[in-house]
Amino acid sequence: MSRLGSALPDTRQNNAIAIGVIAAAALAGAWIFQTFGIVPCELCLKQRIAYYGAVPLAALIAYAGTGRGRPVVVAGLIGLALIFALNAGLGIYHSGVEWALWKGPADCTGAISAAPKVTDFLKELETIKVVRCDEVQIRILGLSLANWNVVISAALAVIAARAAALKA
Repeated sequence: MSRLGSALPDTRQNNAIAIGVIAAAALAGAWIFQTFGIVPCELCLKQRIAYYGAVPLAALIAYAGTGRGRPVVVAGLIGLALIFALNAGLGIYHSGVEWALWKGPADCTGAISAAPKVTDFLKELETIKVVRCDEVQIRILGLSLANWNVVISAALAVIAARAAALKA
């Protein structure tokens, strides 16, 4: 991450903090959308896994950066870069499903829990909202949330890789 004014030096520790904060903000944004009825599909939920792992990992890397754990910090930043690069790839896959470039996974039609009786099952079917991976629920500035995940994940991968390459 480039220098944000003179107050924030470009260090591995500061980059790890920034990655953790941005990843946490992305998760918070997803949860806020969920409170407004934008229900995540199976691919959306899978894309969140990277953020769930990256937030605590970034915090550990930032903490390790306070000591002499340079190899651990570099390895952690490389790990973050890989996590977010793979997540950007998953976001590209999801975007392709949304654009009908290829089919999505079979479980992208939502989960239905088993009911003890057929009549209970039929009643449950009346209330279940199936969330499809190939239908965009909301666009922000022309991009779906899967598209935004590609942008955010790719940016975080670049920040992490660049921070790992910084000279001590």
